[in-house]
Amino acid sequence: MEGLGLEQLRVLRRETLEQEADLSYLRRLLHGRMDILRAELDRRPGTGPVRTADPSGSDPAPGDLLDRLPAILTDAPSTVRRSARHVTLGPPRTRESRLEADALMGDVQLADLAAHPAEELLAALERLRAYEREVSGRRQRLLRTADGCNAEITRRYRDGEARVDDLLARGPL
Repeated sequence: MEGLGLEQLRVLRRETLEQEADLSYLRRLLHGRMDILRAELDRRPGTGPVRTADPSGSDPAPGDLLDRLPAILTDAPSTVRRSARHVTLGPPRTRESRLEADALMGDVQLADLAAHPAEELLAALERLRAYEREVSGRRQRLLRTADGCNAEITRRYRDGEARVDDLLARGPL
């Protein structure tokens, strides 16, 4: 990154963070679909719980899946301490993320989960899990690139290679 100009670093950081926001959105879609599939499988007698252990220790609530959707899709408070990052709360710039998640579901449609045997739901769940791991790896690489850009930009200002006055003279970003 040292070979890039300051403006090139800023562009790389911005593009990297935009791509990361798209992948973050895709991950949220994948997690929501995995949660719904697990809830449907947990609801069925004889399939056993497929959900990872609930920190509250409560069993999956009985009842209609649609009625339970708000509880299924609500995240428990995180016990992991993370650095603060700006989170984009909109859909991605392209429709690719939603289409990718749809394609991974295969023939399993969320609107009609009861019509599918447990084996199909488990297969769809495993496809989503595998893809989520791959997306998470891509996202982590993008975050490392953005962090590297930030570190290099900071170093340049700290070492006097870049000046705040030059940035301010350019006017609003």
